[in-house]
Amino acid sequence: MSGKKAVAPLKYMGDLDYSVVQQCMHCGMCLPSCPTYLETKKERNSPRGRIALMRSIADGDLSVTKAFGEEMYYCLGCLACTTACPAGVNYPELFENARAEVEYHGVLFNPERRFWRWLTLNQLFSKHWMLKAMGRLLWLYQVSGVCWLVRKSGVLWLAPKNLRELEPSTPVIQRHFSDELIREQEDPAEVKYRVGLLTGCVQDLVFPDVNRATADVLLENGCEVTTPRSQGCCGSLHAHNGDLDQAADRARALLDRFDLSSLDAIITNAAGCGSHLKHFSNLLKKDPAYADRAAEWDRKVKDISEWLVEIDFRKPSGVSDEAVKTTYHEACHLCHGQGISSQPREVLSSIPGLEMVELENATHCCGSAGIYNITQPDQAGKLQKEKVACIEKTGASQVVTSNPGCHLQIQNGLGDSAEVIHPVRLLAEAYRKEKQS
Repeated sequence: MSGKKAVAPLKYMGDLDYSVVQQCMHCGMCLPSCPTYLETKKERNSPRGRIALMRSIADGDLSVTKAFGEEMYYCLGCLACTTACPAGVNYPELFENARAEVEYHGVLFNPERRFWRWLTLNQLFSKHWMLKAMGRLLWLYQVSGVCWLVRKSGVLWLAPKNLRELEPSTPVIQRHFSDELIREQEDPAEVKYRVGLLTGCVQDLVFPDVNRATADVLLENGCEVTTPRSQGCCGSLHAHNGDLDQAADRARALLDRFDLSSLDAIITNAAGCGSHLKHFSNLLKKDPAYADRAAEWDRKVKDISEWLVEIDFRKPSGVSDEAVKTTYHEACHLCHGQGISSQPREVLSSIPGLEMVELENATHCCGSAGIYNITQPDQAGKLQKEKVACIEKTGASQVVTSNPGCHLQIQNGLGDSAEVIHPVRLLAEAYRKEKQS
């Protein structure tokens, strides 16, 4: 960036094209879409307010401070502002680089925060074998009865408050992970396309059934499915939390696992990951060994609903004896981050037995936002309650969404009053019923 000399050297924001910061016209059309601005009505808690702070830092009028860091992490990164913006401001790039600058300057440092960032970003979500090992231990904790005993005994009151409050929302780990459910290559009766399937990290441990359903649906539509082993995190968690260097490392690791030249598409079924996966070229543009491959990768990454509509997927036949009242929550990083809204609805409309009921504020954030429900539990809790209230008004017994974070956040809010499910699971089930009839 050009402009006046910065108060302190900038590592990440200094690499940005200054015109990106200048794009914002301060028109205010983003304000009604921003959850944090609607909560506080304070300008600094709005997208244009945050961009103004970024520009002041880029111009050298302000330095990176603790207050700036706290503001960047108060933002959900839901990207609703990008949909509302008439100027096409690249808020995701600004947001991620601003958070990276915050981490580089260490303005939010404290020993506890450093430990948790080291454990999660540097260890668990950078070393998939370690994440899977932790998943196995957590699965044993849950199925052995120890989890029930711990909750009933009251021993959790001895734990720190933040851990005590998080424990009830711990996701249920599945017994079999994706590599046990999906072979490295699976072939349809007639090959029309060749695709690679991403299995993810949280998706791999908590929702491997969604990955299996995705493979089944692809096979039903003539896709040869290649699923490399132990893929691990795509780096979205790192990028969204200010660790762009590790995000780049994770991108390289994934690129090394797929033979792009032999594939028509790379399929993802997690909205938050998909939004990040489509921008590897930005992360690796200065790496001569990966820049070209990253650009090809970006062109080939497709959300499962996007790909199905693109290839004119086969609509399942048959009728259902009983209609299931169903509503659809649009994951932020699918509708705002990727601009995908009609495709999941087209998939759902093809499935027999679904009585679709429109959800009020379907595109509003549920409060999950990566790890926002952990770092900002109060604000996340308010958004969760608003989302649950809207769902309950529909009377639906089934809520469809396309992101694991949204799935967990909404299910924890709903309890047993409704089931949350990925649309690809419903389509896979419809294909299975078709064969049985």
